[in-house]
Amino acid sequence: MSSYVWRAFKPLFLLCFLLCLVMSLSLMIGGFSFYPSELITGLSTQQWFILWEIRLPRILLAAVVGAGLAISGVALQALFRNPLAEPGLIGVSSSAALGAVFVIVLGGALWQEVTVWQISLAAFVMASLSTALLYAIATRYGHTDVALMLLAGVAFNAIFGALTQLLITFSDDSQLRSALFWMMGSLANLSWFSVALVSVLVALCSLGLWRLVQPMNAFLLGENVSLQMGYDTKWFKWQVMGLSALMVGVSVSMVGVIGFVGLVVPHIIRLWVGADHRLVLPLSALGGAILLVLADLLARQLLYPAELPIGLLMALLGGPFFLMMLLSKRNARLKNLSSVQGKGF
Repeated sequence: MSSYVWRAFKPLFLLCFLLCLVMSLSLMIGGFSFYPSELITGLSTQQWFILWEIRLPRILLAAVVGAGLAISGVALQALFRNPLAEPGLIGVSSSAALGAVFVIVLGGALWQEVTVWQISLAAFVMASLSTALLYAIATRYGHTDVALMLLAGVAFNAIFGALTQLLITFSDDSQLRSALFWMMGSLANLSWFSVALVSVLVALCSLGLWRLVQPMNAFLLGENVSLQMGYDTKWFKWQVMGLSALMVGVSVSMVGVIGFVGLVVPHIIRLWVGADHRLVLPLSALGGAILLVLADLLARQLLYPAELPIGLLMALLGGPFFLMMLLSKRNARLKNLSSVQGKGF
């Protein structure tokens, strides 16, 4: 245990320091910039309002959502035993987008006024239903086929994406702008209640997944090995899928679709500290928080006074990184193959 604590101390300290630094910069930089000395000498009523009601909730929500997406990415990669797996791969994000766009486009026919909470609730319900359906499809005679689950998730993404586009074709200009803005992700105009709700649910799901770090380590060796070590793999799969989907669903329902956090961050952390989930899980949470807070700062500043959708920015950053991952894996396979052939096997 002491070895684990010593291995964890340095990276945890470094990432905690970076998170505090990035959050402080994001709090001070913007249309109205603040300096540390002003916090000591005193701020005006307008400055306090900007800090307390606009920036601080946004920064905290970015940190919580980033941590949640990264943790769910770690858990799903352990479940599928594939470093390229991420929350969007199982259809949670696309189903949430379908629910949100459905309310944006057709909600006016059902209610006099469409609110943010109705959109968020529809997104969360659709994410939960798609996860339950995915698990039902992949489970037969008490056994869950992980490969089938992955393929079904790809199919779900295609179906939900097509239905979302179909709804958008029937939208007017105002609905189209709202739908596209939500689908591209945004951390703007969210209340303290939203921050508290997402924080509580992400914290509970994170604690649930933390209890599974030892089964995750065992599952990397194969499902049969996990069974031989005494772990209930059926219950393990259900917990990982359920907790990950809940965490992603509640995050996406509040801020829209934000991709690649659950893919990029766990990969970088594993390259840094190895595959032990006792280290990977908490470090990925911190890394995801840092990445999304920094991305939100860039989204606010790059095109100021306009704001770049954070989901779009993450796609621009994550897409090239994903290609680099694929190329590095290909080069590693080619190198191993050439070394084997060179030995005459």
